[in-house]
Amino acid sequence: MDYIELSVPVAGTAQAEIAAAMLSDLPFEAFEEGEGRLKAYIPEGLYDEACRTAAAEALGSVGITGAESRRIARSNWNAEWESDFAPVEIGGRHPVRIRAAHHEPAAEGVVDIVVAPRMSFGTGHHATTSMMVRRISEMGVGGLRGLDMGCGTGILSVAAVKFGAAAMTAVDIDEWACGSCRESAALNGVGESIETLCGSAESVAGRLFDFILANIGRNIVVGMMPAFAGMLEAGGRCVMSGFLAEDAAAVEAAAAAAGLEREMVEACDGWAVVACRRVRGERRP
Repeated sequence: MDYIELSVPVAGTAQAEIAAAMLSDLPFEAFEEGEGRLKAYIPEGLYDEACRTAAAEALGSVGITGAESRRIARSNWNAEWESDFAPVEIGGRHPVRIRAAHHEPAAEGVVDIVVAPRMSFGTGHHATTSMMVRRISEMGVGGLRGLDMGCGTGILSVAAVKFGAAAMTAVDIDEWACGSCRESAALNGVGESIETLCGSAESVAGRLFDFILANIGRNIVVGMMPAFAGMLEAGGRCVMSGFLAEDAAAVEAAAAAAGLEREMVEACDGWAVVACRRVRGERRP
């Protein structure tokens, strides 16, 4: 299936964040900001008249008009992405460089991550992905087993393995995302440590994980919270992003209702990451 790119004129990062938040309630899968426009991507088959109308009304409600759409063949996606992609440098105690295969490798002492997009979300440029990678680097995943729900390019799974995770299970409903995740894992030499499954949370029902990563939007995270709680080992962490800072309270409330204890909340550029823990010894739901 090909994609529709909706190009939305925005007056700066703040308005781009608002537009992305409005469109994230529709089946848009990825967002990219640059040069005064927010580009939102949605499978062509889902961009029907009802979706077009809903998108126009949502943007219009915050004073945004003039959005333009075009069809993008998946076969052209990598070429277009690579022509614009610049490596991402994530600082902190454990610096990370995220790049395409044609870029120079990271310097010694910097964790090097190669991504293969295939029209999948997760290149490290978005604040949510960068925050998630930084959190993985600091939370201590050595020897643990994790779940990456809504894996996209697989960047979070790759990062977790490179920071010592024993194994990752990466799940996405999109077949192209699963292919992208497998390719990213192979490019980074960690294919044997990452199991990629195409499906929903039901594909890992009954399994237990030491930590869960989910960078997939507020509504999906809130809806999956009971399942997340049920899949966490006692003391396990759930790290979530993909939502605006103003929505963090709703995510925290859903986590608390599912029996997860708030551990930390961080915000960057208007977006948030929430980390919770299943209290050690507490009975699973």
